[in-house]
Amino acid sequence: MKALYIASTGMGAQERNVEVISNNIANMRTTGYKRQRAEFEDLLYQQITRAGSQTSDQGTMIPAGLEIGSGVRTVSTPRVMSQGAVNITERELDVAIRGEGFFMVQLPDGRTAYTRDGSFERSPEGEIVTSTGYPIDPGITIPGTATSVAISPDGMVSAYLDNESTPTQMGQLQLARFVNKSGLESMGDNLFVETAASGPAQVSVPNNDGTGDLMQGYLEMANVNSVTEIADLIAAQRAYEMNARVISGADQMMQATSQLR
Repeated sequence: MKALYIASTGMGAQERNVEVISNNIANMRTTGYKRQRAEFEDLLYQQITRAGSQTSDQGTMIPAGLEIGSGVRTVSTPRVMSQGAVNITERELDVAIRGEGFFMVQLPDGRTAYTRDGSFERSPEGEIVTSTGYPIDPGITIPGTATSVAISPDGMVSAYLDNESTPTQMGQLQLARFVNKSGLESMGDNLFVETAASGPAQVSVPNNDGTGDLMQGYLEMANVNSVTEIADLIAAQRAYEMNARVISGADQMMQATSQLR
């Protein structure tokens, strides 16, 4: 009975849906996290009677065919790249992006990664790095004699050295944006890498070409809405239960058929 296999694909799809929702909820407090959603599509159909088939010599035809689907599958889990809430931290190396841009990060293998997580630190050499120790790109080093650091909305990094009354420019933060942000590949550590689907990175200074400006002393929170996620979770659970009932119903029908005398 095909209903068994069709319902099993529905259960599998909703199981994947619950996994996506659980990951969103788990990352509600992850800086710069962008929520995902599961998207589905129906599978191939068996054409029993094709629409438009001729039914008589006079040319009459069937207005609507008879076709049976074979279930559903999860086709993608795109990220929703909307702006998350911005919270104040008052740390001088915490930077939030108010716009579409991404910070650029240099990976050990030479590749460039991209992140919305602006919780930066200083390495022992004074270089500005991510919380996992990857240097930003282009690299900026703050001397050990600096008493404070200032980051302007357009990304200019300045430091007050010793007892100087005027700041010294240390470097310029740059941001990257993509035609298709949802096409970026997640690699963990709050990092994304470019793919053929995302298109090449378009690099510019903040507050230019739609990248957005910077807010020093703030961090962007995850764009996860707990109420929405719980509602989606309940809906996924109910869909899973209904598919399970279809399997139970199909099993009872098969049992009744086998008991016929």
